[in-house]
Amino acid sequence: MKIQFRNKFACLVALLLLGCGTVNTVIRGDSVAKYNLKQARTSCEAIPRVYSGVAYDICILRGKPSRTALWFGSVPQLIFIDLALSGALDTVALPYTVFGQINDGSIYLQ
Repeated sequence: MKIQFRNKFACLVALLLLGCGTVNTVIRGDSVAKYNLKQARTSCEAIPRVYSGVAYDICILRGKPSRTALWFGSVPQLIFIDLALSGALDTVALPYTVFGQINDGSIYLQ
């Protein structure tokens, strides 16, 4: 019983992290962030690698709402929660992202 609960909980956490701005920019790579932001039709031109998860979430907020956003009335609240979590995860990933910013520069979306 405990093993099933742990497995379900781990799957739920994994699904929730797929929408996290830090996961989409730091872990999953530049192409995923570019694709997702193009789908959101945002006006952002570039995202800095330092605190990229927070910048990603702000760009998502600036984008046009998708059709799925109409199904969920509380999507902006979820993005604000993700902003806080992305800020914490971006702080943890700061040494890695500073190195990436120096070597590779920002993530250009165009």
